[in-house]
Amino acid sequence: MKAKVVLAALTALVALPALATPASARPADPAPGGPQRPHEADVEGTRNLDSLAVTATAGPGRSVTLAWDRSSRAETGQVPAGARRFVFLFDRSVRFNPDAFPTCARALIEEKGAAACPDGSQVGSGLAEYATGEPREVLAFNSRIGGSPGVLVVLPSNGVVLEQTLEHVSHQYREHYRWALDEILPPNDTPPQERAGTTRFRLSFGATREHRGRTVGFVESTARPGAALRFGLWSEFVTGQVLVPVAKARLGR
Repeated sequence: MKAKVVLAALTALVALPALATPASARPADPAPGGPQRPHEADVEGTRNLDSLAVTATAGPGRSVTLAWDRSSRAETGQVPAGARRFVFLFDRSVRFNPDAFPTCARALIEEKGAAACPDGSQVGSGLAEYATGEPREVLAFNSRIGGSPGVLVVLPSNGVVLEQTLEHVSHQYREHYRWALDEILPPNDTPPQERAGTTRFRLSFGATREHRGRTVGFVESTARPGAALRFGLWSEFVTGQVLVPVAKARLGR
């Protein structure tokens, strides 16, 4: 059983930048019911300016590949502030089929590396870029996190494993979205003000396999080709700043 990961060209119908908002207008948390990040006090630092582009490409059956391209820069021109969380927000037409794909456990990756994951468990890939250094490969695997469906985002070059939990969005976001993948970047030994943020990351979700006599996608959409889909990326940084860049992508083939 083989999963096919399709990495789409990253172009979007609309890519909208996210600008800073006053603390009183802080966007609501779209996924408050999942795992909680340990509390860490806000620190002084640059304000980030982020933008988002998403490409949606239809595959066999209802399957789609969603290619995310997020860029970030500091308002002052410095290295962007580090992130605490990213919550990927998916158009209301999008659904997931994690139960149709093999899973890979975090313990296996940490012990033997991503290459040890079962065939068919990889459901995405991409690149992470920093202000200094070469882009780093990113791999995404279907998994179970605390007994719930989720995705493990792995950077093989440095052994980083990040957990994304699949959750329904909170009511404030249900006009445009249904599902969220909530990614927590846990605190580490580096002081928050010294954590460099990514200047760009690209991450594509999309795999297909035969399941119960039909081709299914890890990600599927009920939208027809040509329809405009909406996506968002709720982003929280070590400074306490929260941004929600939005992108609209036309479903192509």
